[in-house]
Amino acid sequence: MPHVKQPVTEDSIKVRQLSHYQFSWVAGDAGKDGTYTLQLVLDNGAWEEVLTLSPDDADNLQDLLSASTTAHYDIERRTLMFGTTPI
Repeated sequence: MPHVKQPVTEDSIKVRQLSHYQFSWVAGDAGKDGTYTLQLVLDNGAWEEVLTLSPDDADNLQDLLSASTTAHYDIERRTLMFGTTPI
């Protein structure tokens, strides 16, 4: 049986499944651009992450999230991964 480092804690889990997400837009100062954010709720609330996005990134991520049935987020690498494809 392999040795598993103990204890396994909430902070030791590095890749989590995306449960819910919410895009937001915050107005900038007068004459300035606003800011897009994407809140990721991972593993039904066990972890949350908020990403600041450019308008193009927000648009692209909305398309990817809408087209995917599952997504995972690597907390250490801050990488959002979309679904899996069988070979």
